[in-house]
Amino acid sequence: MGVFVFLPLVLPLTAWPVARLAEQHLHPRTATWLLSAAAGVLALCSTLCLALLVVVGTAQLPGNPLPDGWSDPEVRAAVPYDEVAGKAAIAALILVLGSCARAVRRHRGVRVRARRALEGLPAGPVAVLPDGVAYAYALPGRRPRIVVSSGMLGTLTAAERRALFAHERSHLARRHHRFLLAVQLAARANPFLRPLRTAVSYTTERWADEEAAQAVGSRRTVALAIGRAALVSAGTPGVGHAGLAGFATAGPVPRRVAALLAPAPAGRVWPPVFTAVGLAAWGAAAGTAASALSSANSAVTLFLILHAATPL
Repeated sequence: MGVFVFLPLVLPLTAWPVARLAEQHLHPRTATWLLSAAAGVLALCSTLCLALLVVVGTAQLPGNPLPDGWSDPEVRAAVPYDEVAGKAAIAALILVLGSCARAVRRHRGVRVRARRALEGLPAGPVAVLPDGVAYAYALPGRRPRIVVSSGMLGTLTAAERRALFAHERSHLARRHHRFLLAVQLAARANPFLRPLRTAVSYTTERWADEEAAQAVGSRRTVALAIGRAALVSAGTPGVGHAGLAGFATAGPVPRRVAALLAPAPAGRVWPPVFTAVGLAAWGAAAGTAASALSSANSAVTLFLILHAATPL
């Protein structure tokens, strides 16, 4: 395996440039798919290589249930600094799995609490909570719903309310919660992927902004609605829906407003090659491909070595 087993752990760095440039220069739909796919593949590859290192490290522990031949010098020679790397990988993989499990549990807990808050309300695609606190969010699930407070509705004009509902319908229709959960798990699997998580949190909101602008026929109306909603919800304490895609979520609201006041972004699938974002995208693609090849090479090599070291 050699150093190839370590490459997927650091190759996520190749996606940092595109994480910054994609949210500025690509259509948010394209940026969301590109960054989420890259984050998912890079996270899987780095986790696989951690698992391979764990096998080598576990074989060195006394009393382990693995075959004795797996601790032979020939096996350990496949990993540079096998004693330190193998044992460190055990702790790292435990942290990764524990962190991802907590993220999934928290995600489910948020959705359960949000649904409990709707108990007793009439069934329907929109739930209006009698709350003076201003908020609105999309609640996915078997019966997806848009949840909005009376405080939020009372601050918006009729046109701005249409923009709000169009925004939240986009979150539900495009299943933005899946992108958000995927990049969150990826960032927990490899901290080098955190910039991609931040970027996707922004691009999913921009994606919904653009579809809302198309639905209401006015980019300015959506921009005004976002700005007004952000002002009335600023400093609002949590209302139990953190982690769900929302209309006035904390974040770069001025950038979203500025993007809506500018011309609509081009809807091309892939950026031109000879541009900064094009070069960054190809760099991330190359890094993702190299990570996949390195992890596959390491897995096959270790399998063959362990197979040869296993007594018949």
